[in-house]
Amino acid sequence: MQLAKTASLADGGVQTSQLLAEALQLDPHHHEAQILQERLHQTFVPRWHFPMLADQARNRAYAEAIAMKVRPGDIVLDIGCGAGLTAMLAARAGAKHVYTCEQQPLIAAAATQVIADNGLSDRITVLSKWSHEIVIGVDMPDQADVVVSEIVDTVLLGEGALDTLSHAMAVLAKPGARAVPETGTLVAQLVESEALLQQWRPQTAEGFDLSAFHHLARVAQITPGDFMACGLRSLGPGTDLFQFDFTRPDVAPARSNARLSCTHGGEAHAVFVSFEMQLAPGIALTNGLTSDGHWGRTAFLLDASRRLSPGDDLQVTAQHDAAALSVSVHDAETAASRAQVWLEPAWRLEGEPSAPTAPAALDYPGWTPTPGPSAEAPVRACS
Repeated sequence: MQLAKTASLADGGVQTSQLLAEALQLDPHHHEAQILQERLHQTFVPRWHFPMLADQARNRAYAEAIAMKVRPGDIVLDIGCGAGLTAMLAARAGAKHVYTCEQQPLIAAAATQVIADNGLSDRITVLSKWSHEIVIGVDMPDQADVVVSEIVDTVLLGEGALDTLSHAMAVLAKPGARAVPETGTLVAQLVESEALLQQWRPQTAEGFDLSAFHHLARVAQITPGDFMACGLRSLGPGTDLFQFDFTRPDVAPARSNARLSCTHGGEAHAVFVSFEMQLAPGIALTNGLTSDGHWGRTAFLLDASRRLSPGDDLQVTAQHDAAALSVSVHDAETAASRAQVWLEPAWRLEGEPSAPTAPAALDYPGWTPTPGPSAEAPVRACS
């Protein structure tokens, strides 16, 4: 236990995890070892991995798309290994060999065991590194025929998918390589939800006015549970903001002006932004208003609710820098409400960090792990 508390986390928590496992072998009921092991795993293995693996619609869509795209004899690059599911789907589809990368060592080690348990170790190689670090001729014998990834967040951009896939398709894949997914579209629409407004913009508490606090939360990051509870009502159809080609990603910043129309009268509380992702011809995934699954949702809150009638519309300006999205809602003359998704670098599943950063020490009394000089940051936020 003492060694575990003082071990460096520069290796992504591998040594600490091994020491804690040894401690629990000696004493399975050791309270401190149990607590530290759980906090270590929560720090380095984001909790969204587990509901993602349980998302049957997502899993089935990827299974069908991979079966459609992978051909016998293909070399497949799978970016963002996680538990190894998409790599195993590619192997099952007939790939000659799958190279799957996972920058978090604890996750890579667990995926290696999952793959071994399913008898696929001879056809799948787990590379514990960023995809940007893969070298053809060293890590992979040849460029990939197919690139598979699931490295998108609620608005497609936050995990560095465009930058990662731009590098992968140009350097790690053969000319004309197939990809899963193929394209993605960001869609915006006006929504009404008193429950969402009460959750994110409570006007009073115990008789006190709280309105001056509201500007600190302009973007509602909605969990799947909150999404079901809030009952967001669409006031009009979705309008495309941006379209992305994952087979030929463009990382240039972009700006889009759009008018969001109201076809059902009501109180506009937010601009709801969702994605539509085409995995393969006829196979799509979305986190729109009528979908379910493990993905969260993003809503850009209006500074003030707007009473709209059928035929009304609101103009919005959306911008992205290939990593983050901002949305401004205009009134007749000026931008009245502006919100931006600020994404921590540590939230990215794949993408080369600008500089290695040591992870924060686990918050446990009396335990101060020694940071190392080149620790990898933990991975993405809730997907």
